[in-house]
Amino acid sequence: MDHTHHHPEEHHAHSTAGKLKTDLAEKTVHAHEKAGGHAGHGEHGHDHHAMRIDDFKKRFWISLALSIPVIVLSPMVQHILGYTLDVPYAMYIAFVLSSVIFFYGGWPFLTGLLDEVKRGSPGMMTLIGVAISVAYVYSTAIVFGLKGMDFFWELATLIVIMLLGHWIEMKSVMGASKALELLVSMMPSEAHVIRNGQMVNIPIAELQKDDLIQVKPGEKVPADGLVESGESYLNESMLTGESKPAQKVQGDKVIGGSINGNGSLQVRVQNTGKDSYLNKVINLIQEAQKTKSETQNLADKAAKWLTYIALFAGFGTLAVWLLMGAEFAFALERMVTVMVISCPHALGLAVPLVVAISTAVSARNGLLIRNRTAFENSRRITTIIFDKTGTLTKGSHEVAEVVTFSNNISETEMLRLAAGVEQHSEHYISQGILRKAKEQNILVPASENFNYLPGKGLEGTVEGRDVKVVGPNYLEEFKVEVPQNKAEEGVETAVYVLVDQQPVGYIKLRDQIREESATAIKVLKENGIKNLLLTGDNERVAKSVSEKLQMDGFLANVLPHQKQEKVKELQAKNEFVAMTGDGVNDAPALAQADVGIAVGSGTDVAAETADIILVNSNPQDIASLILFGKATYRKMIQNLIWATGYNVVALPLAAGVLYNWGIMISPAVGAVLMSLSTIIVAINAQLLRREVI
Repeated sequence: MDHTHHHPEEHHAHSTAGKLKTDLAEKTVHAHEKAGGHAGHGEHGHDHHAMRIDDFKKRFWISLALSIPVIVLSPMVQHILGYTLDVPYAMYIAFVLSSVIFFYGGWPFLTGLLDEVKRGSPGMMTLIGVAISVAYVYSTAIVFGLKGMDFFWELATLIVIMLLGHWIEMKSVMGASKALELLVSMMPSEAHVIRNGQMVNIPIAELQKDDLIQVKPGEKVPADGLVESGESYLNESMLTGESKPAQKVQGDKVIGGSINGNGSLQVRVQNTGKDSYLNKVINLIQEAQKTKSETQNLADKAAKWLTYIALFAGFGTLAVWLLMGAEFAFALERMVTVMVISCPHALGLAVPLVVAISTAVSARNGLLIRNRTAFENSRRITTIIFDKTGTLTKGSHEVAEVVTFSNNISETEMLRLAAGVEQHSEHYISQGILRKAKEQNILVPASENFNYLPGKGLEGTVEGRDVKVVGPNYLEEFKVEVPQNKAEEGVETAVYVLVDQQPVGYIKLRDQIREESATAIKVLKENGIKNLLLTGDNERVAKSVSEKLQMDGFLANVLPHQKQEKVKELQAKNEFVAMTGDGVNDAPALAQADVGIAVGSGTDVAAETADIILVNSNPQDIASLILFGKATYRKMIQNLIWATGYNVVALPLAAGVLYNWGIMISPAVGAVLMSLSTIIVAINAQLLRREVI
């Protein structure tokens, strides 16, 4: 069910890894700028972003070194700490050093201010830029004759602390995209292609569809494809979250980027470049990180209003203190402090960081988020509908029972003859019988005159005997009598074996319930979420599975188009519905549900109608997903409360509301508090990595 359109030119893959790394870094920088970070558009590459981090680091250390003498020479610091330092031209030395700090250390904030003003969206850079400019201009005026006490030490500490906060913030934002970069780096740079019987090494960008490639033991698989020969175990954990190495034999799909075990494989390339599984995963994650969620929109609005409040409060504080007869120096200091304190720095970072981390962590665990809002809304789910086959059950029918009607033939012999005919069919019943034969080490005999009986079964000649493996429809049509018929009892599928027109026994097959299903249902129940089974199977089968898993109910004999109606019915009862299905016949229901979860899409990550895609068919992932969604939302709200709550408390103190009681915040303390709030928000977002998923 691949909804992507394959264009021939797309198979000539570009150098995917390089391009993706650039895209990632670009996205990271933009995310940072969105977070109230450094303005500036243009060409952003991975190296460019790393250079910006190094640039901030350098500015921080140089400004810190220059700040020490400025602080030591400050009359205010000398007064507070009770020492006197008589240095000739102290004010001029402080002025020169502070000028370097202002123009060199403060440069990112000054350019950021201009950029925000040009774009007509004043934000955090405007606040810092205005605050440091006012402090610098005012202090310079004092050096050259204005009465008052200079602000140089506050200016220096403010810039140093702001540089530190930004440096840490940039590293955090960059760290959030590391998981994606890790995915990008999983692709090897070369592939061993077999051409005219010779092995040639070519860059993976030159790989084409239908190329035959050799994957040696321990190497990474260079492209998606099908195994033509060889057998090995592949580690796909970084791609699917499945920790157990997956066995791959002839005909099995392999994913580019997975790591080969001890065997050697020859693989026929299916998807390269844009069509590759890894590329689809990365694109999905990038889209998810770009898409705005409701919480992000809330954060954006809050940040914008805080910016206006900060500017209004700053100038308002200046005016009020002047009207009350305070000295200009004091009123100005209050204004500077208010502006420093009210920077919505932490707020801008609160949600984007959580978004970046949650999407990366989810992807590493086989949960691909296509719709951010749906993911956040998973905390509101009241009812979850499970499609049965392939979700709660394995979707592969296993032999449950082999029964013979007489002592003339043993169970092993009957299974051997049946397998002889079944080896020509791809049907799930045939595959189940063949798996059972292999499990019992039965050597499957050759057969001829194979014939498929539509809707009834199979027939063929095995070792000169006429063997038929048929369903109840055949028995009815040809009036075949079977003794002590218990085959129809229970929830299984039954097929009958006829040898030379005589019924000799039957084989029962059962679609087995996954081991993880019971745990998943239990976790959902503990979290107060109702669970229903929705299946096209008959009532008997549905009831059996539902009871075995202790589910809240089941709906049987439901046709694909009726599934959507069932979802609507539940929604009409004010239920917040999640639907899990395989994304093919469940598409309308997945689209209708409040949260659509496509399960078992395997390497087909283009399940267009689903909000969230589970790479593995493990139902436990669904429970994990909902709990992780709740944890993500909690972190976002915690960060928003912290970022805004901090402003609510700090702003009045900075303005001097409690001045008469001797409580006031200086610009330097304001800067420390603001950077601290940013660091707390960043650390809180990182704690999301510790949530069990």
